[in-house]
Amino acid sequence: MNPSAEALRGTFAGAIGRAVESCGDTIVYVDRAALLDVMAWLRDTPGQQYDYLVDVTAVEYRDRERSLEVVYNLRSLERRTDLRVKVELDPRGDLAIDSVVPLWQGADWLEREVFDMFGVTFRGHPDLRRILMWETYAEGYPLRKDFPLRGRFSRAEQVRQALNANPEAHYSMEELSIAEAYDELPPDMRERLRRGERGKIPDSE
Repeated sequence: MNPSAEALRGTFAGAIGRAVESCGDTIVYVDRAALLDVMAWLRDTPGQQYDYLVDVTAVEYRDRERSLEVVYNLRSLERRTDLRVKVELDPRGDLAIDSVVPLWQGADWLEREVFDMFGVTFRGHPDLRRILMWETYAEGYPLRKDFPLRGRFSRAEQVRQALNANPEAHYSMEELSIAEAYDELPPDMRERLRRGERGKIPDSE
């Protein structure tokens, strides 16, 4: 067991839930109200120094009685030590939690992906919007267990929504210019990207 688990329990007492070891990894459950304090302590305290946020993700179980878990994988680069922190949320309740972007800027897109796929809201995030699905996507959250495998709309309707989406309204020119589909964009949009402009896509004729 990673000694950080007991150090956390000694410092934050009731805000720390169970600590378990799985496949060599130590997992500590933290009350969501204490998340930012715990994470700042893990990052800044001598002897802890978890300075690298490896990933932010989430998991929902088929058992509807189990909590949805927001998962943070931390690493201390100097000590070469890993720690996994989990926060449990009621999947039928308020899926809101504080953003850790103020502590690790790299959490920005990671939290957006969890928001997009699971519907978790990160309070204090500087730019919380979809990152994988288009902004007007209305089918819900694709990695939730209640999401149908074939989607809620027909394939034709999904294509229609995608084609009608205006990417310039939701993404910066820089984001669009580095997209893998850049070569497939209409010539006029590629020209606007080249000039650094931002504008509305003309209506299809």
